[in-house]
Amino acid sequence: MPAATPAASTRHIPDPFPRTPTLRRRLLCMLYEGVLLFGVLMAASAVYLIARPLLQQIGLDRPYIDQAWMFLVLAFYFSWFWQRNGQTLAMQTWRIRLETAAGVPPRWPQALLRFALAWLWLPPAAAVGHALGLTKGPFIGALAIGLLIWISLAWLDPRRQFLHDRLAGTRLTDLRPAPKS
Repeated sequence: MPAATPAASTRHIPDPFPRTPTLRRRLLCMLYEGVLLFGVLMAASAVYLIARPLLQQIGLDRPYIDQAWMFLVLAFYFSWFWQRNGQTLAMQTWRIRLETAAGVPPRWPQALLRFALAWLWLPPAAAVGHALGLTKGPFIGALAIGLLIWISLAWLDPRRQFLHDRLAGTRLTDLRPAPKS
């Protein structure tokens, strides 16, 4: 019987400090994700519009129900991809992966937690906009500033991870080959 080769007998041990994608690459990935989500949300809107007469009959066609529906669609979209292989379609293109500290994709509860935590920037930004009496463009500006502050918090993390990743116990990793020294 031939001896087992070292590669066959060792199992994969995740890198405890994988490379983190640059903030620029993560932002470009988010921008591309937004383009893809346009189609996802258009399809979700079509489903909502088809179901709207039924919702009206049973008294569920209330303000913000459509927004809650879109939020649930987004939660399912991201969590499904993240728990499946750690990558949405945009993340596959940009070679970025979401994983746990063990180096594996998060399971459903952790993926949903990350999704919810990624929205933590919104309530404070909206509260500031409302407190200042902002409307339309200036209110959107307040939201944009809140998002930029949230994203820039990654510079305070030693591994340059987003706050929601730190809180959820996940991390983004760069799947590109390491540069040769």
